[in-house]
Amino acid sequence: MAVRTRWTIEHAPCGHEVVHDLSDRPADRRAGFARWLAGRECSDCWKAARDTDTESKEQWLAAKRAEEQQAAAEWAEKFDMPPLEGPEKALEWGERSRHQLMTAAHTALVLEGTWSEADWAKLEEKARTVNRAGWWIDQRDADGSDLVELLDAANDSDRATENPYR
Repeated sequence: MAVRTRWTIEHAPCGHEVVHDLSDRPADRRAGFARWLAGRECSDCWKAARDTDTESKEQWLAAKRAEEQQAAAEWAEKFDMPPLEGPEKALEWGERSRHQLMTAAHTALVLEGTWSEADWAKLEEKARTVNRAGWWIDQRDADGSDLVELLDAANDSDRATENPYR
């Protein structure tokens, strides 16, 4: 007599009863695996919960991005930052990246560092000349205290050809 391969399992969390083929498991591990399965939702319920969770994550992410975009737009207007240039799909990401890096730099250099507001104003002027969205996106993981060196390294292709802020 062989150890059975098909197990009828009642999944406790959801209450569904499902027949599972456990033939792909060694005979001496089937009973233990069946007990483990009984403590989990059935596959259909698990997938439904995962899909719902993905939707809620996507909604959360979209709301967070919209909030960040709003903050970046308000900041850019308040501090007279020029619009960025580049592919349409990169513009908002670039604006958010610029805002986050500039905010981190202000915190590191002025609020927590030794810079005066006059020193910061000079750096802000230099930042206004870099209008390529991709440049700001490329720097998104940089430390705020590195902004001075990063702006010095920016080349002409990162700057506007007719930038009134130069």
